[in-house]
Amino acid sequence: MLDLKKLRNIGISAHIDSGKTTLSERILYYTGKIHRMAEVRGNDGAPTLDYTELEAQKGITINSAATCCHWQGHQINLIDTPGHVDFTIEVERALRVLDGAILVLCAVAGVQPQSVTVDRQMKRYRVPRLAFINKMDRPGANPFKVTTDLREKLHLNPVLVQYPIGSEDQFIGVIDLITMQAHYFEGEDGRDWFQADIPAQLQEAAAEAREKLLDQLSLLSDELMAVLLDDQEPDPELLWSVLRQATLKREVVPVLMGSAYKNKGVQTLLDAVVRCLPSPIEREAVQATDVTTDAEVALAPDPNASLVALAFKLTEDEFGQLTYLRLYAGTLNPGDRLLNSRTGQRVRISRLVRMHADEREELTQAVGGDIVAALGLDCASGDTLCGEGLNLALENMFVPEPVITLAIAPRSQADSAPIAKALHRFDREDPTFRVSTDSESGQTLISGMGELHLEIYLERLRREYKAQVDVGQPAVAYREAITQRASFDYRFKKQSGGPGSFAHVKGWLEPCEEPFMFANQVVGGVIPAQFISSCEKGFRDAITSGSLEGYPVVGVKVVLNGGDHHPVDSKDTAFRFAAKQAFDQAFSAAQPHLLEPVMAVSVETPGDRVGAIQGDLLSRRGLVLGSEVLPDCTVLKAEVPLVKMFGYSTVLRSLASGMATFSMELAGYRPVSITSQVVGWR
Repeated sequence: MLDLKKLRNIGISAHIDSGKTTLSERILYYTGKIHRMAEVRGNDGAPTLDYTELEAQKGITINSAATCCHWQGHQINLIDTPGHVDFTIEVERALRVLDGAILVLCAVAGVQPQSVTVDRQMKRYRVPRLAFINKMDRPGANPFKVTTDLREKLHLNPVLVQYPIGSEDQFIGVIDLITMQAHYFEGEDGRDWFQADIPAQLQEAAAEAREKLLDQLSLLSDELMAVLLDDQEPDPELLWSVLRQATLKREVVPVLMGSAYKNKGVQTLLDAVVRCLPSPIEREAVQATDVTTDAEVALAPDPNASLVALAFKLTEDEFGQLTYLRLYAGTLNPGDRLLNSRTGQRVRISRLVRMHADEREELTQAVGGDIVAALGLDCASGDTLCGEGLNLALENMFVPEPVITLAIAPRSQADSAPIAKALHRFDREDPTFRVSTDSESGQTLISGMGELHLEIYLERLRREYKAQVDVGQPAVAYREAITQRASFDYRFKKQSGGPGSFAHVKGWLEPCEEPFMFANQVVGGVIPAQFISSCEKGFRDAITSGSLEGYPVVGVKVVLNGGDHHPVDSKDTAFRFAAKQAFDQAFSAAQPHLLEPVMAVSVETPGDRVGAIQGDLLSRRGLVLGSEVLPDCTVLKAEVPLVKMFGYSTVLRSLASGMATFSMELAGYRPVSITSQVVGWR
């Protein structure tokens, strides 16, 4: 049976182009999982974990990919995640089920916009992490500046456990500040990994860096503090133990460095994964909710307990649905029947497999703490599956709202059926991909996290389903909000010769920070308790479409404080209808306005193109927040309305002769200026 103490469930996350996939490829190579390394943009085939045709063609990671490898007697379940913000849900659901993570940072660019997003996701799920400063061979590499970025921009407590031997094209290895040994990586593909004495010219700098390390760790351990106060040399195992415990508590982030592309520093990173990141039994207890009693239940990875598992990702192929499962307790065997706590239905596991990218290894059993995949399982992403005697629900993952919408239509009648089948599949697989129908035009609408996100799905329609579609202009997902308090007093009364309908609701709307809040302040039973939930449903019906342009309403609190009922004619449907009408009545009086998504944009460009790019951003109603001059480029930071960013990659390529790159993520929603034009699909 699997020894959980020697299991590590980890993910690799970072800003786009920080080298995650290259690092994953090296990890698989050095652990013996693969016998030949491929490059992201090489001519020798796609990297192992970028196995789809689209990923190979575009040179980016689109889907998170799982694999399993072994290092120093430990099993490592590894998930490589995308860096592009459009595919953030892949990072979100990976971090939801992992025990530890590696945050990869570029030694030149440091903390970038998506680094901030990934850090926020790791904090959301309380995931301990290591930081790996990659690309130490690049001009301008500065690991000390990156460490400062971790402290100042991400508000972490980084602990530098390595010191570089050289930098840029002279980078040849690292000094382990715990053992005070130099590590070199030579020979074919960096396989010749050996230790030696620290070079004489670096001994003083390494000793100074070690003193800083000891100072940081001594604050976290009374035992280490006592050793240092006695002027004794601390044992390396004591230092590793203190570092491990502090990492598990998320008090520190150990910082390592190397160059994955140049095959340097990967083996020492693997050692740190084994030494510092938690096993499933060392993570904080996972909490589940009993569906029947609403009681909180702490789960431990006990193989003898009843099974509890989370279906965190779905994919489909010619063999049917493949469901990725994180097991939190119990033992799972092929043929087991489990309760889906969301649907209340029993589902059967037909086969269990361990994934290696797109390859499958048959399993006869899996235990709590492991990550596996199941075939023949009918469920949705985020469902909790329970064994005998349990009906628990695990906390679901955070799913961001889509920011862009496209209208699509089949090019011919023959394309209709495959398009419908594809959209149903995509909707099940990806929680950030939404399919709807415009009630006015009857058009099919697809919504997602950005242009690239929807472009990938349209390309999959053409490649996998041989379907041709006509695509309308992209439309931004605007929102509507109120600016002031407004009261409502709505009476609904209908008589038609038989039983009538009656409901009366009173209260007010007011702005708030949450997307929607409902407060019941009804006293004296003027509205019976059984109708309060119907009122809330009516208010929720109303916020799906505001009266300005028909966009969803956010940032509103509804307070219900009075009304009336009829002992015979009042019913649930009457109060639900009255609440919706009351909301619409007050909404117009609350001075509503439109909100538009604004993107945090980061542009890396040669210094001589800064002026032209900055001027273009300003012309897009952008707010330039500042710039940072790096050795080989300048980074411009700005906030720009999403509606003005369509097609920006083409314009940027022209402005900088193909020498600039950009990334963006949602910064938030801001009021639409009076002079700007709203472009929607309505």
